[in-house]
Amino acid sequence: MARPLRADAQANHERLLEVAAAAITREGTDASLKAIAAEAGVGIGTLYRRFPTRQDLIEAVYRSENARLAAAAGELLEQQPPIDALRAWMERFVDYMLTKQGMSDALPMILAARDGLRAQSREALEGAVSALVDAGRRDGALREDIVPHDVLMALGGITLIAEHERQRELASRLVSLLIDGLVAQRP
Repeated sequence: MARPLRADAQANHERLLEVAAAAITREGTDASLKAIAAEAGVGIGTLYRRFPTRQDLIEAVYRSENARLAAAAGELLEQQPPIDALRAWMERFVDYMLTKQGMSDALPMILAARDGLRAQSREALEGAVSALVDAGRRDGALREDIVPHDVLMALGGITLIAEHERQRELASRLVSLLIDGLVAQRP
């Protein structure tokens, strides 16, 4: 079992993941590891101690972004009404998927090598959507017949279209259309 990291080492670890996610989104998986380390304010040796290979860094970014997105559902529900929380979460999902697109060349190999990673990721995200949808149902804002898995698949389709068209704003417009379809009809 790995020892917990010291506070400064944990902060460096999180900063490396944050910077790496941004670099991968911009440049893909060939982003310079030296530039990532420099932007994170650490030496290249620190990066390699935490992530011995590029694949290790990419996997850690994937896991971190997935966990961050899943956790955001509860945070958003604490801050705003369910329908607004769902919309905000969907926008974060689009950004998350764009980060994943930057990893598209390396991610299939990583997912194949890590048994169950894809299923764990999907389960966490479906749990987040379920929490948002359930809150919206209880609030009366969302239809009762919504299947969270379907919402997640629709969001995936939206991000694929927006990525293909290279239009982030298209994704936001499509998210608005999706939300409109989920809203409960008022008598």
